[in-house]
Amino acid sequence: MNKEKIELRKLDTKQLEEKVVDYRRELFSLKLASSTSHVKDSSGFKKLRKNLARALTYLRQSREVGVKD
Repeated sequence: MNKEKIELRKLDTKQLEEKVVDYRRELFSLKLASSTSHVKDSSGFKKLRKNLARALTYLRQSREVGVKD
């Protein structure tokens, strides 16, 4: 299992919201850097998008569980 995936599963709703904001900020910064100069590691885009999607999925799931309880 992916290390990032395991860490995301352990977070509560508030921490997941913060992670989502961080991932979006990082993705924006990477896009900005790629438009102004050459980015060495272009695989960073894919990794960030995947981690953002995971965080959003876990956030949605944690909210659903919180509503049902």
